[in-house]
Amino acid sequence: MSQTITPNQTTVSSQNPASLHVAAIQQTCSADKTTSLDTSERLIRQAAADGAELVVLQELHATLYFCQTEDTAVFELAEPIPGPTSERLSALARELGIVLVGSVFERRMNGVYHNTALVFERDGSLAGLYRKMHIPDDPGFYEKFYFTPGDAEFNDGRSGFTPVQTSVGTLGVLVCWDQWYPEAARLMALAGAELLIYPTAIGWDMTDDNDERNRQLDAWVTVQRGHAVANNLPVIAPNRTGTEPDPSGHSDGIRFWGNSFICGPQGEILARAGDSGEAVLTATINRQRSEAIRRIWPYLRDRRIDAYGDLLKRVRD
Repeated sequence: MSQTITPNQTTVSSQNPASLHVAAIQQTCSADKTTSLDTSERLIRQAAADGAELVVLQELHATLYFCQTEDTAVFELAEPIPGPTSERLSALARELGIVLVGSVFERRMNGVYHNTALVFERDGSLAGLYRKMHIPDDPGFYEKFYFTPGDAEFNDGRSGFTPVQTSVGTLGVLVCWDQWYPEAARLMALAGAELLIYPTAIGWDMTDDNDERNRQLDAWVTVQRGHAVANNLPVIAPNRTGTEPDPSGHSDGIRFWGNSFICGPQGEILARAGDSGEAVLTATINRQRSEAIRRIWPYLRDRRIDAYGDLLKRVRD
């Protein structure tokens, strides 16, 4: 049973024409792609019925999190764009009249695969995409085996950290491991992003004790709230939930910790899910608030861009 979680009283009235109704989807996933997408569709429809104009799905929502192990057979799950998953999401965006952010394991060409977020406009057209830039390679998260990092620069000269223009605003879409890097959030903000969006698949090693689990979860929420504060931008962070076994049997699997959340441009929590179970988070964001906050907390004005050159070095000598 999914739950709808509505925002606290820090949000603005739905009657305010400067407001934007957003939703984040938290779901469990299946080894069967059709089953997972059926779940996504059901929750998307619920979000749209709740009035969401922008709906954001979690990372790799069409499949189990296959990166727990390295298996060449898994590449059969990858799809081109357009492909079956993108076409289904496109049709939903068009039918419901929403902007929809989804996720695919993209087959770009033979031997080149990406972890890709897709943004569909209200008419179902592809407004843009983002290919995950930071690729982890840790026990249980062997993503470098599967994913090529996104392009640092597109053929037309745009940075890989380029927000997507949509009818509901300019979306700074990033993916999971990107959420730990302040540089990614700042580059999106400097390019005009009005929202930061982090589709996510993160959870606990089953051997982690409760103290370690609490530390990890708190760090995950805190760092993204920090990006909201440092850039004066709202953040939408949907994460998957449920326990998924390790296909190799080398570990006890991952318990994805849920806790999807939406926060405002001062890091204030507007809506947050629990650590288990499906959820449709909804919140109402004041489009004008980032500008108002930047006038009294002018971080972007006071940046010392003349002194940051060493950030382009791997290590400072």
